Amino acid sequence: MIKKIGYAVIFIVLIFIGIQLLTDKPEKSPDLNQPSDSIESGSESEEGQTDEAEILLNEVYVLAEQGKIPNAAIIAGETEIEEVTKQWGKPEVTSKSENGIYTEYPKHNINFGYQGNLIFDVRSFDSRLHGIHFQDIKQFKGEPDDIRYYSDDAHDQVILVYQLTTEYQLKWILPNPSEKESNPPVHHISVVAQVDDDKSETDEIIQKMSLDEKIGQMIFGGVSGIEVTKETKKLIAGYNIGGFILYENNMESPESTIDLLNQIKQTNKQNSLPVLLGVDQEGGRVSKLPGDLVSLPASGEVGRKNDKQYSYEIGTVLGKQLQAFGFNLNFAPVMDVNSNPDNPVIGDRSFGENPEIVSNFGIETMKGIQSQNIISVIKHFPGHGDTKVDSHLQLPTVNKSLKELQELELIPFEHVIENGADVVMTAHILMPEIDPEFPASMSEKIITGILRKDLDFNGVVITDDMTMKAITNNFDIGSASVQSVKAGSDIILVAHHYKNIVSVIDAIKAAVKNGEITEERIDESVSRIIELKKKYELDNEKVKGIDIKKLNQTIKNVLN
Repeated sequence: MIKKIGYAVIFIVLIFIGIQLLTDKPEKSPDLNQPSDSIESGSESEEGQTDEAEILLNEVYVLAEQGKIPNAAIIAGETEIEEVTKQWGKPEVTSKSENGIYTEYPKHNINFGYQGNLIFDVRSFDSRLHGIHFQDIKQFKGEPDDIRYYSDDAHDQVILVYQLTTEYQLKWILPNPSEKESNPPVHHISVVAQVDDDKSETDEIIQKMSLDEKIGQMIFGGVSGIEVTKETKKLIAGYNIGGFILYENNMESPESTIDLLNQIKQTNKQNSLPVLLGVDQEGGRVSKLPGDLVSLPASGEVGRKNDKQYSYEIGTVLGKQLQAFGFNLNFAPVMDVNSNPDNPVIGDRSFGENPEIVSNFGIETMKGIQSQNIISVIKHFPGHGDTKVDSHLQLPTVNKSLKELQELELIPFEHVIENGADVVMTAHILMPEIDPEFPASMSEKIITGILRKDLDFNGVVITDDMTMKAITNNFDIGSASVQSVKAGSDIILVAHHYKNIVSVIDAIKAAVKNGEITEERIDESVSRIIELKKKYELDNEKVKGIDIKKLNQTIKNVLN
């Protein structure tokens, strides 16, 4: 018994000694990953801080080469300010500079600089950065590419600029070294995306525009009669409207059509931006241009011919027709898959029942139109082919899931976007499995979620005509247009009646004034519209005349 007790005591003593050996750490071997207040020696604390500074420096440089800062998902040159305000709300401070607009979010220790809607400058005030000093930066990365200075009543700063890539700069902002503090800590960092000159020019145009001018650019209106009326003049001079669509009742003859377009251009010369002038000229039964023009085949016939070059040439002829009259935008081609034989509105306007056929010949037709410097509008996203109702008369419902759309209707749109589509028209179709509340033309889930994000479309989004009964039988046209802008539309098409156009303009302006739509959201759309007009080099120059005989010979050459 005594012997057993003795063994037990020895065993306990050995355990005690082992614990002591494990827990007693040598004074000069601190864990450098621990906070500095756990380190007793001053020299070891400095060594730990240096190590932490080096780790953070490496993190900052790796992220900055991607346009990022620590602890934030924002990317300079990619993230839009609208995304930030949706998640974080309005900034505490907003100010303007010659470079753009700057906002401050002190709760997140981040400031942004943006032009239009695009963030180009991301600034981090993360407190960890204070552990990096002037000499740390130079020892880690060498001499900066540029050194700048900034001072005001509250600051005397040096800015170390490192050109990391052709796309991104990293700026370290610190107190200017002095005799009192020769190695100052970092105040904040700035990751700056290099903004191209064209984009900068667009932002400058937007900054000079009034809210009324911006909203006007987002409206595509109809006109009355065959001459510029007082109401049309008011839409141009008073509301700065961005585009007009003409119908058969506006075009009695080739000569009168050219005169009308020239009058619109002449009236618009007082405005800073040229005007979009559009028409539906698809070929087949949707051919609006006047005169004794040789008929072009419907898209269904083009699809059945199964010849890409022929499709391209048809598109080229469509472009030449519009150019001869003085138009600059064609609401064509139709990218809907004609999957429902009972469809009353699409039919042979579609290239066919097979999404690959629609893709192949829709793309070639679009490219042919674009080759004549005419803007092509593809339609009707996300697909009007499987409807039994004409949206001019009622609101169609399509009970399909996103997966089902991806397997059919979205295929042509995805392909045509990949091949350079500039403008997409959205359809007045309710898709309750995706959005039970709003039709596609008013749906954020469809416009921003599917078109913008899933299909990566960065061009201009225009609605189908908001005076169609699919909208007016179910919504107030002003409220519907506001919702459409909130959903992601850039241009609202209001094809009929002056009072409807003014009503839409007033509703959007009121929504901005009451905070329902931010002006940054308006700027985002206006930026895309300006870029489109610049790309196609639109102007207000008059068309002198048209040679129908020559135009017809061009058509015959393609058809034969």
